[in-house]
Amino acid sequence: MSSNKDIWVFGDYRNYFQNRVTLQILARAADLASTTGSSVCAVVFGRDVDEYVAEYIAHGAQKVFVMDDPVLNTYSIETYSWLMSRLVKLYKPETLLVGATRFGQEIAPRVAKKLKTGLTADCIDLELDEKGRLVQIAPSFGGNLIAKIITPVQRPQMATIRPGTFQELPHDYDAKGEVICLPVPEDLPKDAIRLVTSERRPSEKQKIEDADIVICGGRGMGSKGKFKKLFELAELMNAEVGATRPVVYSEWASHDSLVGQAGKNIKPKILLSFGISGAIQHTSALMGADFIIAVNKNPNATMMKMADLAIVADANQMCLGIIKAIKEKIRT
Repeated sequence: MSSNKDIWVFGDYRNYFQNRVTLQILARAADLASTTGSSVCAVVFGRDVDEYVAEYIAHGAQKVFVMDDPVLNTYSIETYSWLMSRLVKLYKPETLLVGATRFGQEIAPRVAKKLKTGLTADCIDLELDEKGRLVQIAPSFGGNLIAKIITPVQRPQMATIRPGTFQELPHDYDAKGEVICLPVPEDLPKDAIRLVTSERRPSEKQKIEDADIVICGGRGMGSKGKFKKLFELAELMNAEVGATRPVVYSEWASHDSLVGQAGKNIKPKILLSFGISGAIQHTSALMGADFIIAVNKNPNATMMKMADLAIVADANQMCLGIIKAIKEKIRT
């Protein structure tokens, strides 16, 4: 068992200005810590990381454990997982949370194995039970069920959390936090893999979880060819396209477009929903949307009842009509 109740959040800053998942997790950690009297701590490895340390304190971290050294300038899964495991064994936090980015999905299982503890991946919420244990809420069986998982004995309790799940705290310019600078251990293992060169290639499109306008389509669009019209509409509206699980499984859209318990959580200012009935696996990921417009032939569909504006119509015909209207407006 751990000797303290601290909640640790691993600082993934490699794509900081586009990926805010660490800040989002810090916000939820602060909420959980307020009920247990524990501290929220961030952990940062790298070189010249002062900027990120200050940002984490401004967004809820009360302590930041920092290893700033030239040897950590280049990310190494072997080095980072070894260092994290070593720190956890030394300080014994109650909980360790990691963003479910590609980085987090790579490092978290390795750390869990080294620490011989459990790990719940891709959580969509975190709670505390009556004993103060972390309840890790995640989709299971392909998103058909929601599982509530605890780690009854082993510590730390570990979970990865999807980007966009929580809302980050506002930047607090007056926030104060303790910075604990740690040296790199002399017995740091030598990497088995040596990085020769690397190149950052920025994404050509914004992430769907960060988009102001999202257009989601379901099987009600009718066919793969008709579904493609949503991409044309999205281009006209500077929007991103999301899809339900049946659409993705039918290969009308890629898995990156999946919105739901097994995919992305979104929080757009405007959500347009075309031909979606509204299964819980999909609608649970829409709770952050400011304004929902739903188009469906069935006025009693769950999605229609959720919508701020519900339009009873054929989804494909409505999509084509909006595309035509926008193009005519552009021409004039």
